Amino acid sequence: MHRLTCPAFALLLVIATMASASAQKAIITLGTATPGGGFPVYGAAFAEAVNAADPSLQIEPRNTKGSAENIPLLEAGTIDIGLVQGEAAYEAFAGIGRPPVNLKIISAMYSSPGMFVVRADSPYRTIKDLAGKPVAFGARGSGLVILARYVLDGLGLDQDKDFQAIYLDRAGDGPAMVLDGRAAALWGGGSGWPGFTTMAQAPGGARFIAPSPDEIARIRTRHSFLKALTIPAGSYPAQDQPIASVGSWSFVLARPTLDDETAYRLARALHRAEADLGTKLAQARETTAANTAAAAPNAAMIHPGVAKYLREIGALR
Repeated sequence: MHRLTCPAFALLLVIATMASASAQKAIITLGTATPGGGFPVYGAAFAEAVNAADPSLQIEPRNTKGSAENIPLLEAGTIDIGLVQGEAAYEAFAGIGRPPVNLKIISAMYSSPGMFVVRADSPYRTIKDLAGKPVAFGARGSGLVILARYVLDGLGLDQDKDFQAIYLDRAGDGPAMVLDGRAAALWGGGSGWPGFTTMAQAPGGARFIAPSPDEIARIRTRHSFLKALTIPAGSYPAQDQPIASVGSWSFVLARPTLDDETAYRLARALHRAEADLGTKLAQARETTAANTAAAAPNAAMIHPGVAKYLREIGALR
């Protein structure tokens, strides 16, 4: 019978320990969106912060076509969690154009007030000025495209009939189209959105076009689920005034079969990582346990594992 030497025994012990840790680690796939948009940037920060807060979790971001693809991927169980823009989530939960989904909320992400951006030397000043012009509304699978549809409908405008609508294969292609004149404007939303940042940093600068106070009232009268939201001053270079608009909260949603224990651990890790996540990405400062409880249309939409944790810390009754 051969005896293991001390170094050999130590090596086996390390291997066994690593194998045990690997077996216990929960690998969670996260659906984001096309490169160049806000979701991949958020997804990368989300994964890094959660993985650091709880090494037993391993979030693995995956590029997708955005909210419109993430929802069916979640329903099929192809991804574990996915980023879904507010209007896309609203339609999915309400069963608009499809049966209602059985997905659950893991976390609120951030609020997304929608608006247009044009070059600073552009003659366009209002939304109606853009009617009939080529406008890049984003990637077709993006929830921001749905937000634009509701905003324009509230003003009596049709996204496809009243504009030369451009739908992108990659969200990141939009700024170049405005800068070189192929598009008059780019639609987007929220603070720190990459397309807006690119435009604001471009030579000559940029200018934002959002609904007027009267237009905001008209939009919300027609689509009451939209919220009056404000983009704080300084969210983009040379933006020295706050911008009022309408929009909603985006969410991290889970597949129907995600177990309660994993969802609980995710909620706990996110709560621990709030400061770190906000440092990594400005708009992610809104990703908090308190905002998750407040932004959910109702508590029943929150994953039971997440709800358990939120109640433990007093964020949810």
